[in-house]
Amino acid sequence: MHEYKLIESGKPLKEAKNALILIHGRGGTAESIIPLAEEFPIEDCYIVAPQATGNTWYPYSFLAPEKQNEPWLSSAVDTIKRLISEISEHIPQENIYLMGFSQGACLTAEVAAQVTGRFAGVASFTGGLIGDSIKKDRYEGGDFKGTPFFIGTSDVDPHIPVKRAEETRDMCESLGANVVLKVYENMPHTIIQDEITTVKEMMNLS
Repeated sequence: MHEYKLIESGKPLKEAKNALILIHGRGGTAESIIPLAEEFPIEDCYIVAPQATGNTWYPYSFLAPEKQNEPWLSSAVDTIKRLISEISEHIPQENIYLMGFSQGACLTAEVAAQVTGRFAGVASFTGGLIGDSIKKDRYEGGDFKGTPFFIGTSDVDPHIPVKRAEETRDMCESLGANVVLKVYENMPHTIIQDEITTVKEMMNLS
C-alpha cells in the first residue's frame, strides 16, 4: 500500500496557524505540486504534499468499480485522512485548505466529502467523487458547514466527464458546502489562471 511520505514547506506545523494540503495527480509527484502553493497567499501556513507510492494513488479510472482500484484506493483515502487528523492536532480543521489536481482532485473531493466538517477551503482541479456511481450513503450525515468548495473542469477532458463534476457539485451542496463549479471550453488537462483566481476570491486569499 502507500508509504506515508510527505514533502513539507512553509511554516513548521507546530508554529503555523493555517495549513495547505496539496495532492498530486497520476504520474505526478509531491515535489511537482508543492509550487502550486505560491499562487495562494496564506499567512503563517504549513504546506504539505503527500507522495503516492509509484506516483499513482490507484491504478484504474476513478469511474471504475471501486473493487478494481483496491486496495490502493482505500490506502490513498486513509493516507489523506491520516494527514488531516495529524494536522488537526495542531491546527483547527477550519484553518486547513485541501486542494488537488486530476487523480489528486478526485481524492481531494472524495476525502473531503467523507470527512466533511468545516474546512478553510477545498479545491478540486479537474476531478470528482470516486466510483462507478455516487454512493450517497457513504456521505450520509456529513455537514461541510458552509465550506467554500471549488470544482473546475473542461468540457472536453478525457478523464473527467462533466456529468460527474455536476454530480459532485450536487452531492457536496447537499452536504452543506458552498460550491462553485466552472466548466471551461476546450481547456487542456491542466490548472489555468481563472481557476486560481476563482479559488482565491472564494477563500478570501486575493
